[in-house]
Amino acid sequence: MIDVNKHEVVAHWSIAPGEEPSGIALDAAHHRLFSGCHNKMMVMLDTESGKVVDTVPIGAGVDGCAFDDARQLAFASCGDGTTTIAREETPDKLTLLQTLKTERGARTMALDPKSHRIYLPSAQFQPPPSPSPGMSPSRPSIVPNTLKLLVYGPAESVKH
Repeated sequence: MIDVNKHEVVAHWSIAPGEEPSGIALDAAHHRLFSGCHNKMMVMLDTESGKVVDTVPIGAGVDGCAFDDARQLAFASCGDGTTTIAREETPDKLTLLQTLKTERGARTMALDPKSHRIYLPSAQFQPPPSPSPGMSPSRPSIVPNTLKLLVYGPAESVKH
């Protein structure tokens, strides 16, 4: 928590034991922070008390989170090729609506609050190189000319 008048941090809260969030999104109206964590959970935190009020399972390799104020939907995009969509039913209840199948590696996300669409970049990847002894494995390279943008939105109503 930050005191904006003093420009200082006044409180720290643990989201999940041993886990740090990789992506966050805010519902400012209800004082809720949504955090995608590497323990495969999306955490809904009360930003006034620091209390975790609910969680839903997500995929592996989370990177981005977004919150659609108008629809009360929280999203967590994961590198395993899934995006979790959950509804904030009440300020204390988060309900898993859908695990959207996207593409492996499509983990960065943006939300357009007007169209309610989410955007996820994706590409094909080379096999990862073998790590040198004692070194951490490096990320695989993108296959040239394979970058694309995945766009998902709410189902449109059918006109008769």
